[in-house]
Amino acid sequence: MKFNDKFFKILYSPHISEKSTLFLKKNNTIIFKVAIKSTKNEIKLAIQKLFSVQVENVNTVSMKGKVKRKGKYNTRRNHWKKAYIKLKSGQNLDFINNVI
Repeated sequence: MKFNDKFFKILYSPHISEKSTLFLKKNNTIIFKVAIKSTKNEIKLAIQKLFSVQVENVNTVSMKGKVKRKGKYNTRRNHWKKAYIKLKSGQNLDFINNVI
């Protein structure tokens, strides 16, 4: 299969945390770190093409970078965006077998 490189530039990585595992178990929702300028439609298309699953809904949140202190200077981490991707019932996302 040939995939457009744009799909790989949209999705960065799954966001792994306690909250994301609870969303996966309860709501069949996966959380991904995505490109800041990506749209909901682009994210939905990338997930459907790369992992061969049906997406029901996509919600996005822009996260502000945290301010950290290094000595006497304040620095800011980069801003980032995360996407809550709800899969249709009966669909699941298997990262191990679907890695390209």
